[in-house]
Amino acid sequence: MSRMSEELPAYAERVLEVAERIPPGRVMTYGDVAEWLGEGGPRQVGRVMALYGGAVPWWRVVRADGVPLPGSERRALEHYRTEGTPLRETPSGEPRLAMRRARWDGRDETDGGDEAHT
Repeated sequence: MSRMSEELPAYAERVLEVAERIPPGRVMTYGDVAEWLGEGGPRQVGRVMALYGGAVPWWRVVRADGVPLPGSERRALEHYRTEGTPLRETPSGEPRLAMRRARWDGRDETDGGDEAHT
């Protein structure tokens, strides 16, 4: 077992690798990441992101409802605006992710192909 895997659980490594692959301006939900990996679920992905996500583009792994991460809304919105991530406003004027346009399905966007999952 490598030193890296002793410090970081293997599942966490895989979740973080997916987060790093999400292109700027796009997002995946916690459930999307779990489905893409073929293991765990939204709660497990959320736990990994809460514990270890600070070293990766954490703002690209989101809740399915498009609400920015509670407590980090301002920082996340800054990233979304910088990257050109599609946003919408709620009737009350609150910014939300425009999930239909922002969601990434994990395929390489240059060729449309589906790479092998990690």
